[in-house]
Amino acid sequence: MSFKHNDRPWEFLQEFKGDMFTGEWPTLPEMFDITVKRHPDRRCFTVYSPDEVMLTYTQAQEKIIQLSNTIRTNGVRKGDRIALTGKNSPEWAVAYLAILYAGCVVVPLDYQLKIKEMEYLMEFSKAKILFVDEEKYDDLNKDNKLDLIKTYSLSEKRPDYVYDVLEPKFVKRTPAREEDLAAIMFTSGTTGNPKGVMLTHKNLVSDCYLAQGNMNVLHTDVFYALLPIHHSYTMLAVFIETISVGAEVVFGKKIIVKQILKDLKTAKVTMFLGVPVLFNKLLKGLMNGIREKGIILYGIIRGLMSISGFIKKVFKVNPGHKMFRGILAKISLDNIRICICGGGPLPSSTFKLYNQLGIDFVQGYGLTETSPIVALNPVFAYKETSVGKVTPQTEMKIDKPDSQGIGEILIKGPMVMQGYYNNKEATDEIFTEDGWLRSGDVGYLDSDNYLMLTGRMKSLIVTEGGKNVFPEEIEDSFQLYDEIEQVLVLGYEKDEKAKIEGIRSIFYPTDAYRDEVKNDKAVMQARFEEIVAEVNKQLMQYKRIEKVMVIDEPMEMTSTKKIKRFKVAQLYKV
Repeated sequence: MSFKHNDRPWEFLQEFKGDMFTGEWPTLPEMFDITVKRHPDRRCFTVYSPDEVMLTYTQAQEKIIQLSNTIRTNGVRKGDRIALTGKNSPEWAVAYLAILYAGCVVVPLDYQLKIKEMEYLMEFSKAKILFVDEEKYDDLNKDNKLDLIKTYSLSEKRPDYVYDVLEPKFVKRTPAREEDLAAIMFTSGTTGNPKGVMLTHKNLVSDCYLAQGNMNVLHTDVFYALLPIHHSYTMLAVFIETISVGAEVVFGKKIIVKQILKDLKTAKVTMFLGVPVLFNKLLKGLMNGIREKGIILYGIIRGLMSISGFIKKVFKVNPGHKMFRGILAKISLDNIRICICGGGPLPSSTFKLYNQLGIDFVQGYGLTETSPIVALNPVFAYKETSVGKVTPQTEMKIDKPDSQGIGEILIKGPMVMQGYYNNKEATDEIFTEDGWLRSGDVGYLDSDNYLMLTGRMKSLIVTEGGKNVFPEEIEDSFQLYDEIEQVLVLGYEKDEKAKIEGIRSIFYPTDAYRDEVKNDKAVMQARFEEIVAEVNKQLMQYKRIEKVMVIDEPMEMTSTKKIKRFKVAQLYKV
């Protein structure tokens, strides 16, 4: 397959300008209305578990408008905050857009948060209404401690289910403009207290279309919303990208491999977005399955993969998808057009193997504060060691680069947030005096404007001789070992006076490996020390790990499967 690309895939919006929107970019409701006009009968929101439920764009628009009428009957005004929390579902999507159609601001909350944490965020954001899944409906609705005007359920098992309260009669509203706030996204990342990232309609819509400058998204695509949709990565790269072109989004309920493979096959998913841990697990399973067929067959297939990868890289055609269709079918990836990995670093070896198998596999980079996408690898010109080419209209520069050109990544562009909600101090801290956003990430740009990510500034380890080590780089080296479920590389105080740190590692083994060695701690410790010794041989002297810890319980993670680095560091002190 050869690759063709439109340098300005958002150009079609011009035919609707002046009629369906008047700003530089449409608002999210205006964008959805344009898509309904272009693709009224296309499948829009679908779920397959436990039963198949599907809405076309016209059907979804009808429910969204009627639910926005219901919202307005509560006396809310333009700009009022409305909280939304629950598992991925068509109801979640309808509620999200209905809030925006009502002229209000959506506050998506992580449904894995504890009740007290949710209550704090709703009180902090001054939320007037709550949309909530059945699991937390009773706790958050009890005694109305938050003084909410109304609580609606995303599940038919609780009162005021969103589809039961639709109001067909038009209720007057003041629509938002592109500069108006669309969402407050609470993020704590892997450290600290949550901050409310303020994103406008322009932030989200511009980022959605500008990202397409590095990747074609088709109205015939089927996206899979597997990661929590409240998170900026899934919200933009799956949900908003889908509705911008008239594609279909299929909502995945659980991150369970068996269910994922079933959904991918049933829905004939073409666009699959995930995080490194998921793609590594799928690849491990596939390659182990091939290896079990015998060393000769394994060698032949790996040889063919190398040829496939060479042809794709040099001639910009993809023979692997046909060559390995049967193999890809075993992990339900035979219909996939593009896999996108985000939310953390991925080993270049994983990236390379997927592309050799015929999957157009790319990485992206961004922050909640940038809506989030600011770099994305084009499938027609990817670089395996890069997290992506800087997207159109995005400015990026490296602050205080060292001798290798490595420094903090600074960003400007229409996708950059307005600031942190009700937190001027944090806002002032993250922006430079001349308006650049400090990413907190470290890396460098090559001559083609591709970004190479090195690590997080806050996780930096300073070893003897003042050498800077980013643990994420070292962690990448462990991602394809079958014994490892989780790995975390940290610094420890080696010399307090000289401010010198050593490097240590924490491992949580897979269940399969635990069973294999009958949970023998001595055997596991010896094996992980052996693995560390293997990896150390590949590393520069100053990057080598000195201490190895194997733990009994999994490390706490965020909803996008990032280990809460500093929380774990405090728990497992040297």
